[in-house]
Amino acid sequence: MMEKTMGLLGHWYRGGTSKCWLFDAEDVTPHAGNREEIRSLLAAAFGAADARQLDGVGGGTSTTSKAAVVWATPNGEADLDYLFAQVGIGDPTVELGSNCGNCATAIALFAVQSGIVPPRERITRVRMRNLNTGAVLSGTVPTPGGTVPRSGLARVPGSSAAGVPVSLSFHAPWGRTTGAVLPTGNVADQIWTGDSRLTATLVDAGAPAALIPAEEIGIDLSSMTGNLSEHLPTLVAARASAGLAMGLRKPEDPPQNAVPKVGVVAAPGDYIAADGTVIAEDSHDLRVRLLSMLAPHPAIGLTSAVAVSLAAALPGSVVANVAQPAHSAIPGAPRLLRIGTPAGVIVTEVTTDDNGNVIEVALHRAARHLATADIDVAQTADLTA
Repeated sequence: MMEKTMGLLGHWYRGGTSKCWLFDAEDVTPHAGNREEIRSLLAAAFGAADARQLDGVGGGTSTTSKAAVVWATPNGEADLDYLFAQVGIGDPTVELGSNCGNCATAIALFAVQSGIVPPRERITRVRMRNLNTGAVLSGTVPTPGGTVPRSGLARVPGSSAAGVPVSLSFHAPWGRTTGAVLPTGNVADQIWTGDSRLTATLVDAGAPAALIPAEEIGIDLSSMTGNLSEHLPTLVAARASAGLAMGLRKPEDPPQNAVPKVGVVAAPGDYIAADGTVIAEDSHDLRVRLLSMLAPHPAIGLTSAVAVSLAAALPGSVVANVAQPAHSAIPGAPRLLRIGTPAGVIVTEVTTDDNGNVIEVALHRAARHLATADIDVAQTADLTA
């Protein structure tokens, strides 16, 4: 056996509270022409088989082990298509079954900075189609006077560095992954985790998610500094059970670590954030804590925030039962939902139609370019090959 490498051009971005390697499809297709080959390529590039991701460019955590391949589609439904990848850590697998709003934030900025979408006079709107789910998103980037932004002053909870402001919008229709906003047809279901039964709202908006009352699992959200280790088996079992109920896998299929998203919700209350800051009860409308792969998310994924926002608008859901109603400062304007997370409070803007159906969820985020690199992807090959 001998080891050989191939060069792969990558663009490293922080989007919101995630780090993502972005790859232009033109640089990927010479090495990987289909999804299985893309999986293998990314697993090797990230060093996924090692829990430290030592021989690759992965960050060793779920929020820093992400990638997307981007195709420019100037005559398509959107300006670009992208395939999101959640890369394994200590496991040479790559899951292509979900979406990531934080990475989509980075992709919007990348599209403007790379010239995929030419900058416009004041703001530039980038329409993006997620190939994993079929969802269409838009990211709005400030381009004053048609200039391409290289830095900015926008900040988000969970990151200390400023970045370029990006407004990210998720658009209906929902249910792109499972075919329905409520895959089971119910606003609340009973799911089993071994011998225990839990109430859950199973919703498909932004990403499939299973949302459970924190009190049913015994998770105290007055502090979000712990690692949830004692509750991890229950949450993982809940994800597996929810995946079956939502039609995301068959009984003979192994559970996935990325979908559905799984987390717990509670009514607003004073709580201690991950950095020790005390967050006051009157600053948010509900508290949320979710898993990212097999560890607690340090903030909240944007697709999960969309799922929470839509579930909050469904009377009888576990989210609506604990949340203060979203409010609007101006009649007719989007309603604001303030979500308490381990990193602090994030706000979603929820737009509804005349019938009260959610048609758009928007978030204000920040992104910044970190590096562009020629990645040496290590591969093993037989000497006779």
